[in-house]
Amino acid sequence: MVPGLISAGSIVVMFGALAWLVATNPNWPRIQAQFFNLDHMIAAAPKVATGFLINMQVWLIAVVAIGVWALLLAVIRSLRGPWFAPFRLMVVLYIDLFRGLPVLLLVILFGFGIPALRIPGLPNSGLFWGGFAMVLSYSAYVCEIYRSGIDAVHEGQRAAAHALGLNEWQVMIHAILPQAIRNVLPSLMNIIVALQKDVALLSVIGVRDAVREAQIYTAGTFNYSSLVVAALLFLLATIPMARLADWITRRDRERRLQVTE
Repeated sequence: MVPGLISAGSIVVMFGALAWLVATNPNWPRIQAQFFNLDHMIAAAPKVATGFLINMQVWLIAVVAIGVWALLLAVIRSLRGPWFAPFRLMVVLYIDLFRGLPVLLLVILFGFGIPALRIPGLPNSGLFWGGFAMVLSYSAYVCEIYRSGIDAVHEGQRAAAHALGLNEWQVMIHAILPQAIRNVLPSLMNIIVALQKDVALLSVIGVRDAVREAQIYTAGTFNYSSLVVAALLFLLATIPMARLADWITRRDRERRLQVTE
């Protein structure tokens, strides 16, 4: 009881002191008028919210695409035997390439470059190619997360599956992957939270997402309250996901402790 009261009291004191410092700052009225103007926030909210729906749509599609593509890459890289050596090498080169390039640079290159080529049969949408670039980049990171989970599975599991007569693909699908995915689920949740924020990078190629709509409003009014609206929308989406990731991590830690006891 006492530690809880001390914690609550320290939180109240710290945040109260911060609020007092901000409120008594002589520049606070100007900051409030430029960044927290309620009238401008209400005026900008509909367009910014419409743009935020684009952010969420891209995020949902990218999460599924990254999960499937990265898992395929991780499986190929983890296959044993000399016949799979060329495929393992291609996956390593893919990871080195797309993990070594900034996501922003990839979004610009794909979002502006490929539509400018006007290749027959390919989409000319900057939104499509910007999202495609994010899938390529994030898949390189998620592939390594999957691979760490695959490597963490005890070698005896693979040997036992081979003893039952399963081939390499069957061993991977039925014996290794179910355990590997469960092991890396907390790390995957953190990647999902990071992706949810990075989708805003598509605004640099002109996609009318929440950030871009906020910038357009700011350009016309010289007031930055619309950017705060966009920030609040992202917080409303990312904070629940972050708490879910923490919960999954805690459950995973408890499960591992129960196994070791």
